Amino acid sequence: MTIKYQISPNQVNEHLFDVSIIFTAKHSSEKLSLPAWLPGSYMIRDFAKNVVNFKAINEGKPVEIELIDKQTWQLNNVTGEVKVSYQVYAFDLSVRTAYLDQERGFFNGSSTFICVESQQDSPCELEITAPIHASNWRVATGMRRAKSTECFTFGQYVADDYAELIDCPVAIGDFSHIDFQVEGVTHHLVFTSKHYGDMQRMASDIAKLCQHHISLFGEAPFKEYWFITHLLESGFGGLEHKNSTILQASRFDLPNPQKPQELTDDYKTFLSLCSHEYFHAWNVCRIKPKAFVPYDLSAPSYTTQLWAYEGITSYYDDFSLYRAGIISFEDYLTILAKTATRVFRGEGELKQSVTESSFYAWTKFYQQGPDALNHIVSYYTKGSLIALWLDLTIREKSNGQYSLDQLMRELWIHFGRPQQGTSEEDFINIANILCGEDISEAFNDILHSAKRLPVADILKRFGTDFTAAKFEKLNDLATKSTQDYHAFLGAHFKAQPLGLKITQVVEQSPAAKAGLAVDDILVAVDNLKMTEKNIAALANHLPEGQKVNCHFFRDDQLLQSELGFIDSPLSGITIKEFDQSLSAKWRNII
Repeated sequence: MTIKYQISPNQVNEHLFDVSIIFTAKHSSEKLSLPAWLPGSYMIRDFAKNVVNFKAINEGKPVEIELIDKQTWQLNNVTGEVKVSYQVYAFDLSVRTAYLDQERGFFNGSSTFICVESQQDSPCELEITAPIHASNWRVATGMRRAKSTECFTFGQYVADDYAELIDCPVAIGDFSHIDFQVEGVTHHLVFTSKHYGDMQRMASDIAKLCQHHISLFGEAPFKEYWFITHLLESGFGGLEHKNSTILQASRFDLPNPQKPQELTDDYKTFLSLCSHEYFHAWNVCRIKPKAFVPYDLSAPSYTTQLWAYEGITSYYDDFSLYRAGIISFEDYLTILAKTATRVFRGEGELKQSVTESSFYAWTKFYQQGPDALNHIVSYYTKGSLIALWLDLTIREKSNGQYSLDQLMRELWIHFGRPQQGTSEEDFINIANILCGEDISEAFNDILHSAKRLPVADILKRFGTDFTAAKFEKLNDLATKSTQDYHAFLGAHFKAQPLGLKITQVVEQSPAAKAGLAVDDILVAVDNLKMTEKNIAALANHLPEGQKVNCHFFRDDQLLQSELGFIDSPLSGITIKEFDQSLSAKWRNII
């Protein structure tokens, strides 16, 4: 029996989607529920809080509705055809939930479509109706179209089951679009708001990344793919799906058509984001931990393997920009150095292992407190360095015969394609086979110990120096190997009209010793009003360690302390190539 869904974007001023479900009851009592989270974003979201006006009708009469928990409704005494109707408040322009206004609409099925629990394996039909207020709106989604529905049009869409229905996010509006072909697969680029980007250039660059990833795994596991990007004044993020991704970016991150040779850091970051989410179509959407097979979206699903799924993906997202010919190897090493700096600048790596970081994704990572820099390590950044170590280790021990590429292909063949979940031992066992020796002890130590990752020595054997360095500026991750004095505060901040809002504080730093904390507003140092320009100039003019008074607001109270800048510690990383013949053993695709 097919379950029929309908969604209408007519109440744009109220930011409400009207949703209905028609199904045939199998039991006299039917439970309906909405997921508490969605794959790829490991935090309880409680999507049901946005559901309003929930009603049900059976044979023309209202149905008794029993509330089971915060996301579950039970319909009692039902038989035959049941119609459920409700509204979803949609005003969150993230990659996770739903949004609707006069300009555009968007929804993830996990936050929008309620599941009939006894029939979640049944086929689904979705009718997306056109809005009353706009005749120029179109539809962008990876969901399969019914025979009567053309690409980009409102109408009927189909899914094999509830899991597929909620894995196909939908954007509607007057968006810009371009498509390209890779290995016979149509790829769509969709941008849901105003921009000035060079569409042809983006299609060309992203096509190179898609070709790299398809070639690495040996096949594309989808018939079409959609890159759907929400553009804002400022924003960044992405969420993977089996044949699409939802991205968030700043509208001026895109390449300037007036400067066709310019390759800005912002555009590199956008391309890296596209690369990251596309790689996820294999690594996490299909190759996934056993704990995710199948997903239980009603409660947290714990795994210690996110270092592999996000970390390996994070390694390839930037490295692929080099391998696809978009950036130079020198540019790639600069990006890699920033990643390493994010790991090495804090003490979190010495307090939490990467497997613990993975396990506590639901709390310590996705709900980071002001102490995060000092007490946790990111399974994204450290995971990407572990992927680097693993890639170089396999290359070295196999005498250049194999690399991390082969490990990913083996995972695809043995776990992704047959939809079998992985264990940590599966990664280790494949690595042992490719290395031709047992590296389990070293590998396990890296995964389960809270200590610095030993990558400097192996990088040197691949013609690359990995060196501890000073920070060049107060509020930047840029580093420099130098003996010269570079003032260090140990806090990052954002400019505010009143002063500088503290966003991070490194423990035992000058900022920490002065008592500064996250969310404080630093308004004056040595009786000078603080701006980004003033604090940099003052730091460079004061003698090292000289204490001066500082004033800051915490909540609405003005506090006073003493602050002294010091020379930057060697908490950053620089990575430089010194022997091209050696680095070629890493740079070359095997």
